[in-house]
Amino acid sequence: MKALILVGGFGTRLRPLTLSFPKPLVDFANKPMILHQIEALKAIGVTEVVLAINYQPEVMLNFLKDFETKLGIKITCSQETEPLGTAGPLALARDKLDDGSGEPFFVLNSDVISEYPLKEMIAFHKSHGGEASIMVTKVDEPSKYGVVVMEESTGRVERFVEKPKIFVGNKINAGIYLLNPSILNRIEPKPTSIEKEIFPKIASSNLLFAMVLPGFWMDIGQPKDYITGLKLYLDSLRKKSSPKLASGPHIIGNVLVHESAKIGEGCLIGPDVAIGPGCVVESGVRLSRCTVMRGVRVKMHACISSSIIGWHSTVGMWARVENMTILGEDVHVCDEVYSNGGVVLPHKEIKASILKPEIVM
Repeated sequence: MKALILVGGFGTRLRPLTLSFPKPLVDFANKPMILHQIEALKAIGVTEVVLAINYQPEVMLNFLKDFETKLGIKITCSQETEPLGTAGPLALARDKLDDGSGEPFFVLNSDVISEYPLKEMIAFHKSHGGEASIMVTKVDEPSKYGVVVMEESTGRVERFVEKPKIFVGNKINAGIYLLNPSILNRIEPKPTSIEKEIFPKIASSNLLFAMVLPGFWMDIGQPKDYITGLKLYLDSLRKKSSPKLASGPHIIGNVLVHESAKIGEGCLIGPDVAIGPGCVVESGVRLSRCTVMRGVRVKMHACISSSIIGWHSTVGMWARVENMTILGEDVHVCDEVYSNGGVVLPHKEIKASILKPEIVM
């Protein structure tokens, strides 16, 4: 089986992290975002993953070469010379996706994190005999999204309503699809939206079906949702009683600590924290609802909450970092500095407090 991951463009919403790495390589729960998806695909028997990309393909491929061998899965790139939306890339990668066997292929949006019930999706796709299956997820505020109106008993999609003013349903497209190769005949290699142009046509032929996603779902393409996504991901590890979660007197709630990280005496860590490889957390540090990426040093008695600390950064003694502060790669926050929602570009030293949310160039 094959799969296409829509990697797309510059990852502007996750800057300054994406100034150092393409977005799919930004760490989420201690591994690159895209690896969560590739591992889930490999687990259900996908043998080749095609990355649809228009930005830094060499960086992506060099990085993923290691994982190709480790996971035993073929990873290739299909490079766009111009942005082709969410459907155009399928037409561009047609030769890679359609091998003449008629077997369906997966398409995933690279920002989506979930439990990836792909095995169940294959069974669902076979059972309805349509041309395409999409995952949908229930949301509390459907008016912010495009809503999928479907027949509850069969899952057949009737229509899509973009940001409805009145309630028509609470299920939205979750960015995970299983498609028959015949769908490629509907798409031209030009900028096209699969959600707005291709799926409505398939729905009007009664060949589009939706499966409600069990478990959690989050689009982690921007910082606030990244932090929420981490909480949901760690919750799901807890439900599965995962041995990956840390435990001990200094841990509160769900915490992920890489085996190579060092944690000092008298720290209080959690809930909803990920500490990456090679990190050093000195004594008396308080961490909650945050991600501390590879090679970070958090000095004594610092306090970090609701923030993302980029690779190889330092947070000084008694510093306080909170309220969606995002530190890019190699940022150094000096001792006793306070950051309230500062977004700091890579390779900076912060000597004065950031009192209100702002971008530090």
